[in-house]
Amino acid sequence: MSGTPSFAAVDWGTSTFRVWLLDAAGDVLAERRSDEGLRTAAERGFARVLETHLEALGADPALPAVVCGMAGSRQGWQEARYLDVPTRLDAIAGNAVRIDGIDRPVHILPGLAQRDRQTADVMRGEETQLLGAMTREDDGTGDVLYCMPGTHSKWVRLRDGTVTGFSTFMTGEVYALMVRESILAQTLGDAMDVDADAPAFAKAVLAAHDEPALLMRFFFALRGSSLLFGEEATVARARLSGYLIGAELAGSLPAERDGAAIRLLASGGLGALYKRALDTLGVTHTSVDADEAVRAGLARAAAAIHPAVTEGAHS
Repeated sequence: MSGTPSFAAVDWGTSTFRVWLLDAAGDVLAERRSDEGLRTAAERGFARVLETHLEALGADPALPAVVCGMAGSRQGWQEARYLDVPTRLDAIAGNAVRIDGIDRPVHILPGLAQRDRQTADVMRGEETQLLGAMTREDDGTGDVLYCMPGTHSKWVRLRDGTVTGFSTFMTGEVYALMVRESILAQTLGDAMDVDADAPAFAKAVLAAHDEPALLMRFFFALRGSSLLFGEEATVARARLSGYLIGAELAGSLPAERDGAAIRLLASGGLGALYKRALDTLGVTHTSVDADEAVRAGLARAAAAIHPAVTEGAHS
């Protein structure tokens, strides 16, 4: 490892754990990833999981760590209470919670909550990605609608650095459940992957976007196509993914009409699917890499919490 680490940046999700050692400029010096998410870490001990990875990376015992994600939930390491929207993203670091009873300075960042009876919603981790995306892409001014694909996809409205509202779509989780547990499981095959360039995907996006009320009918047609026409599992998965994403876009894109820029905050195969879907619908958008954004957000938060050791990380 070349360079001197200034802090450890940790993204602790429900099913995954990621830690990076970053220097004062926010550049990556080393990293580790595992499946030790919330549930596994709760069983093994959050401190033990973190220290095992930091020791493997050769981190100094006094190296500070800044954490986002589910480690700050009620079921996590120590609760970092939600900030209510509307809220400025730069308020996140100031509301970080320091972990009690350990020598290493570890701070967990809070998530965001939308306390409305009709549109109640929460997020943990995505707020840090948004902070990083804002830091990397602009000066925090303007009106942006962020699309953040995932197991639970988020659509977040950001005005001049303030999160004014957001909505969550369980698109990824529904896809996984249908592939593994539904009557369509045999039709869809054992794999989870989808080719973003498959023509069947784009056609399904258009169909569900234009007629989302027919979504349940579209689903069962996958079984009919398999039984009657021998449609391959790869095509069926592409159609299922397209139907789900198309319906999500039908419910989330009307906000584009009042002038917000669309920004896709995603990585990997899932990002490719959403990009293809947006392109298919003719939606103008820009893209930001989600992995880079979460590191940039953690770096900006660390610069506010530990300015003496992270000079330049927020620039």
